[in-house]
Amino acid sequence: MQLIEYADASPAVRAVYDDLRAVRKTDWINNFWKAIANDPATLKRTWESIKEVMAPGALDPLTKQLIYIAVSTTNSCPYCIASHKAAARALGMNDEMFAELMAVVGMANETNRLVSGYEVEVDPEFKCAQGGRNPGLRVENG
Repeated sequence: MQLIEYADASPAVRAVYDDLRAVRKTDWINNFWKAIANDPATLKRTWESIKEVMAPGALDPLTKQLIYIAVSTTNSCPYCIASHKAAARALGMNDEMFAELMAVVGMANETNRLVSGYEVEVDPEFKCAQGGRNPGLRVENG
């Protein structure tokens, strides 16, 4: 796909690029946005969704970036890993945090495959109508 540069962009694409620059306080548009700008509707929809989902909320911005790295690693997306790793570093992630995150991602992938392969039935204690909380359940390491 052709990367759509600002100078070559339609007014609709320029509007998204302008908002992206303002929100992110940057003068740079990365290749992801330039690639999906080939479909201005997808560009706008994706940017609006990203702004909403990645905004501070019950989860802080660093936690959201760490989750994004974890999912991107599991989905084998080198571009997303690099992009969100840079964002996480800007928000305070250090090498120790990244190493621990990768250990959790690796462990989750291993145990997910084991439980899937063994077709393990979900324990009744994990099925709770009260928002997934069971006050009688003890949580230990693992």
